[in-house]
Amino acid sequence: MRRSVTIPAGAALLALLSACGPLPVYYKQGVQVSRLQSDELACATQALKDAPVANQIRQHPPVFYPGGKVCHGGGCYYRPGYWVDGGIYTVDVNKPLRGRLEKSCMASKGYQQISLKRCTQNSAVASAGPQLPALSDAACAQRNRDGSVVIRTGG
Repeated sequence: MRRSVTIPAGAALLALLSACGPLPVYYKQGVQVSRLQSDELACATQALKDAPVANQIRQHPPVFYPGGKVCHGGGCYYRPGYWVDGGIYTVDVNKPLRGRLEKSCMASKGYQQISLKRCTQNSAVASAGPQLPALSDAACAQRNRDGSVVIRTGG
């Protein structure tokens, strides 16, 4: 049996553009990168405690496709309509609150959230220092596989 999954065009486009768009990062000039990472982890942990994951199961409404008249070789017949089940998905209803709590926590530690362009391969070769650099027009951000973010000054 062959199954296929249809991804709405808007969702596919959003996923593609989010990989190319600016990267939101926390920034406080001169702070040690290790301090930023520990502050970010502490705030994310506290936000998770205050607003734990609360998944709800939801379903898109079913869609009815009406039948129609089909004519072929001089004869006509009516094809019946049919229903397509709405997809089931989950939503973490606390995710927006958790994000606000984390931003508030980081702001109380003196960080501001900014958006930086994503590093290209050329700019990614520039090494990042132990402290967050002063921002310039050439500054970019790169997300590592472990989820941490590195701010680079260019290459």
